[in-house]
Amino acid sequence: MENIFTRMKESITADLHQMMDKKEEKNPMTALDNYLRQSEQQKEKVKKLLQKQYQLKEQFTSEYHQADDLRTKRKKQAEIAKQANETELFHFAESEFAEYNDRANRMQTARENAIEQIEELEKNYKEMNHKLKNMRLKRMELMGRENVARTNHKMNQILHEDSTGSVDRFRELEQFIESIEKKVNKAYYKSTFDQKIADLEKEMMS
Repeated sequence: MENIFTRMKESITADLHQMMDKKEEKNPMTALDNYLRQSEQQKEKVKKLLQKQYQLKEQFTSEYHQADDLRTKRKKQAEIAKQANETELFHFAESEFAEYNDRANRMQTARENAIEQIEELEKNYKEMNHKLKNMRLKRMELMGRENVARTNHKMNQILHEDSTGSVDRFRELEQFIESIEKKVNKAYYKSTFDQKIADLEKEMMS
């Protein structure tokens, strides 16, 4: 079981290095997202292994109790057969006792090993959870820094653009507004021309 995590960690590290070395991976955030996604998949595999190990422990426990009950029963039966001088029954009970005794011992050892492996799996699973949580938090921090950098870059483009950029656009806008104003003023003057002449004519006649 210990080798499972060693191989898994080596596999994840190798996958990350391979991913980061690819020339087509131009966006580091994309590479980080892929790595986090793969790590989550590896974590789910470990979770399934842990669940399976719990099931095995329960099975070993059940088999141990069955074998323990039967060896206790056969031992008592062997004593009864011996006291009754029933040789054939005694040998059968002794043989069965030895079989169940061996099975109980094996199941007890297997159960103890499963408990140790569960403890190791849980330790590694918690460690993976903490590392993934830290990586997700780090990703959030990097996203925040990336957003600030992109925003500052956009603002710098607007605030510090040279004369061929924003200045020309403002000059074009001013010329456009001046053109509209001239047209409006000309139309207004034309519309009031007749009235102005009529007023002058009245003044001259009075």
